[in-house]
Amino acid sequence: MSIYHMLSTLKNVKCIPCIAALFVSGCAPVISKELRTQITTDIAFRQVRENPDAYKGRLLLWGGVIVGAKNVEEGTLIEILQKPTDRRGRPKDVDESGGRFIALYDGYLDVALYAQGRRVTVAGEIKGKRVQPLGDIEYQYPLIAIREIHLVKEEKYYPYPYWWYPPYCYSPWWYYPYPYTCW
Repeated sequence: MSIYHMLSTLKNVKCIPCIAALFVSGCAPVISKELRTQITTDIAFRQVRENPDAYKGRLLLWGGVIVGAKNVEEGTLIEILQKPTDRRGRPKDVDESGGRFIALYDGYLDVALYAQGRRVTVAGEIKGKRVQPLGDIEYQYPLIAIREIHLVKEEKYYPYPYWWYPPYCYSPWWYYPYPYTCW
């Protein structure tokens, strides 16, 4: 649907709530309102990474990039490289991180969807720490039990507004002295 078509429907008063809902829904937080009210916001990731046992039972919201995921007997373990989150809870695309953490989902998640490189937001309870090998070292991961998880949709980049100048309109018939466009 083109922008022109959407704007032309504004003449119909019945469509205004639908269009408003469409634009507002794009700015909604990724975690439910009920859980967001319980989340502790004054604890930094580095504090939990240094001493995870001191924050057991606290509900936190973290975001990042998936490094790996695997299904085990206790559920699905997701290793995540922490990234700062924006006001909606989505991880920012920055070269900044406080470290890694492990998120445990009590159930089955398809590791093909929760694949390496995908951005994710996790809200859950701190369960302590888990020490696992990372390369040649033993790394202490904070362990979080997932209450809610949200995969961030990959954003597609268009170098021009695709609804305005479709690539098929760049033809020799587009320019003067030819009066016809490619439509």
